[in-house]
Amino acid sequence: MSAKARILVVDDERSMQEFLEIFFRSEGYDVVTAGDVDTALVHLENDEFDVVISDIQMPGRSGIDLVHATYEMSPETLVIMITAFASTETAISAMKEGAYDYITKPFKVDELRMVVEKALEKKLLSCENRRLRRELRSQTRDRTIIGNSAEIRRVSELISQVADSKANVLISGESGTGKEVVARAIHRGGPRRDKPFVAVNCAAIPETLLESELFGHVKGAFTGAVQNKEGLFEAADGGTLFLDEVGELTLAVQVKLLRAIQEKSFRRVGASADIRANVRIIAASNRRLEDEVTSGRFREDLYYRLNVIEIPLPSLRERSEDIPLLIAHFIEKYATELEKDVDRVTDEAMARLTEYRFPGNVRELENVIERAVALCRSELIDLDALPPAVLNPTAIADSPRITSTEGVDLEAMLNDYESGLLLEALRAANGVKKRAAKLVGVSFRSFRYRLEKLGLDHPSDGGN
Repeated sequence: MSAKARILVVDDERSMQEFLEIFFRSEGYDVVTAGDVDTALVHLENDEFDVVISDIQMPGRSGIDLVHATYEMSPETLVIMITAFASTETAISAMKEGAYDYITKPFKVDELRMVVEKALEKKLLSCENRRLRRELRSQTRDRTIIGNSAEIRRVSELISQVADSKANVLISGESGTGKEVVARAIHRGGPRRDKPFVAVNCAAIPETLLESELFGHVKGAFTGAVQNKEGLFEAADGGTLFLDEVGELTLAVQVKLLRAIQEKSFRRVGASADIRANVRIIAASNRRLEDEVTSGRFREDLYYRLNVIEIPLPSLRERSEDIPLLIAHFIEKYATELEKDVDRVTDEAMARLTEYRFPGNVRELENVIERAVALCRSELIDLDALPPAVLNPTAIADSPRITSTEGVDLEAMLNDYESGLLLEALRAANGVKKRAAKLVGVSFRSFRYRLEKLGLDHPSDGGN
C-alpha cells in the first residue's frame, strides 16, 4: 500500500462531501468524492481505493447496495458507513453484509480519524498477508526457463552457476524477455530459497515514493505517513530483492541504494537509527546501463556493485525456434485457468506466430496465447483467434532500417509501440483500466503509470 492512502467519499449532500474532502486532504490522504452510488461504482471500476466512506440513506441505491458492489468489485477495499442515530440497526446490518465499521451523526472528527486509521491498519495487514501468500505460491508454481535453443541453454547454465553465489546479479535484455523469471530461478536455486523473494518495478513507483518504498518510513515522516511502514529491504531480509528497471532510479535514490548495498544497512525515512538487512540484490534493466553511466544518468560505482555477474537475455527473435515450446506451455496454462478445452494451434496459425517478430518478446507471446485461448471456440487455435498485429505485422515489416549515415529514434519508436498496445488494451476492455492492465499483464498501478508517462491519461477521464 502506498504512503498516500486513497479514500472515496460517497454522500448525496454536497456540503458533507466538501467537508470530508477538506478534512481528509488535510490529513494527507488522496480523496475522490461521489454524490450517489452509481457514480461511486464508476470510480471503483476504474481506480483503486483503500477506504470507502459512505452515507447509508441516499436517493436511488443505498449504502447497503454500495457495500455489496464494493465487495464484488474490490474486495480488499474497506467500507465505513455514516448513519443517523435512528438508523443504527441499518448500519449494523451493513456490517453483517461486509462493511468494516460505522459512525453515527453527528460525529467528532477525532472519532472519524480513528476509525479510518484503524481501517488502514487492517488494510495494511491484509496486504501483507496477501504478499506472503503470493510468495508461497511463487515458490511452488512452475517457473522453469522454457526452450531448447543454444541461447536459452546458455542462460540456464549461467543461472545454475550463479545460484549458489552471494554475488549480486544484473540481468539485461529487452522488455518482456523474462528477467523476473530468471531472477526467481536464481533465488529458487540458491541457499536463500526458503527466504523471501521481493520484486519491485522501479519504473512503476512515483519518484517521490521510491525511497519510502525501498527503505520504509516512520509515522509522521511526511504528509500522509499515518503509520510506520516497512520497506522492501526489510521485507527481503535474508532473501532476495529484485530491482526491475533499475535504470529508472533517480540519482538521489541511487546514492541511498549504494550505501545500503555497501553497508548492508539503511535508515527508514524520518528515522534516526539504522536497520541491518542481509539481502542479495538481483537487478534488471532493458537499458544499456554502461551507456547510462557514460551519459551521467547512472552512478558508475553503483553499476559495478550491481553488475558483479551479468546475465544477458536474448530476445524472442533471437530464439524463434523456442516459440512452439512456449506456445504449448502457455496453451496448457491458460486452458487450465480459463477452463477451456484447447490443446494446440493450427499449422496456419503456428506459421504466423513463428514468422512474427514479437517486439514485446515472451510477455507479448503469452498475452497473444491467453487472448487466443479465451476467444477460441474449439480445441484448435486458428487464425481467427490471433490479434491483428500478428496477422498483419506491417508496422514491424516497414520499420526503419539503420544505415551508416542515418539512425532512428529508438525511444520514440518504443514509446509509439507501447502507446499502441495500451490503447488497444483499453479499447478491448471498453475503457476499464483494471481490465486493460490484466490484458497486457501488468499491475493496475503500473498500467496507470505507463499511461501518464506516455501522456495518454487525459484529464477528461480523471486519470482513472
